[in-house]
Amino acid sequence: MKSPGSSAISRKAVAHLKKVDPALGKVIDAIGPFKGWPASAGTHFDAVCRSIVFQQLSGKAAGTIHGRFQGLFGGKTPLPAELASTSDEQLRSIGLSRQKSAYLKDLGSRVALGTLPIETLHELSDEEIISALTQVKGIGRWTAQMFLMFRLGRPDILPELDLGVQKGIQRTYRLRKLPTPERVKKIGAKWAPYRTVGSWYMWRLVDTPKPVPRSGG
Repeated sequence: MKSPGSSAISRKAVAHLKKVDPALGKVIDAIGPFKGWPASAGTHFDAVCRSIVFQQLSGKAAGTIHGRFQGLFGGKTPLPAELASTSDEQLRSIGLSRQKSAYLKDLGSRVALGTLPIETLHELSDEEIISALTQVKGIGRWTAQMFLMFRLGRPDILPELDLGVQKGIQRTYRLRKLPTPERVKKIGAKWAPYRTVGSWYMWRLVDTPKPVPRSGG
């Protein structure tokens, strides 16, 4: 499947979003071209390990701990069996919490045993991937959606639980309160089949310091 980061898909997605949602169209005009290309370096296993390390941490702190994590294994992400057999003490010594250490070891164990065919996940549908990944301790729907968006470049993912997406929608539509996940899904429904791109613009809107023209909706 082509990723939404390819120029042709990007142009088609932006044209669609501006047509079906004028409020989002104003955000797109203010933010500029879509630049949400998926990360293709490393393996799917690398990407999921990184996502667990980065959960609920600032980028800088998470990056430091992730560097230490790879340092335990010669500067690279370990093999699944290596990770599964690593002691809790070793993982906690680099700054990982007890919970994250358990999550990483559970991931390594499932992949090593073959119960999670992680390197062929891209052959599955979006919901099948979410179902497979959320079997791992510590991986919820949001983390699986981030994998779909930023590892696989799936074009139609709407992370309804994401605070940044909620804040972006609140700002775009001048809502008095943060939208509930159900309202996020309702508002984002018109963005299909490019909800990944719409979500990316919500994140960029929240990150930009410049006022963006908004309209009600």
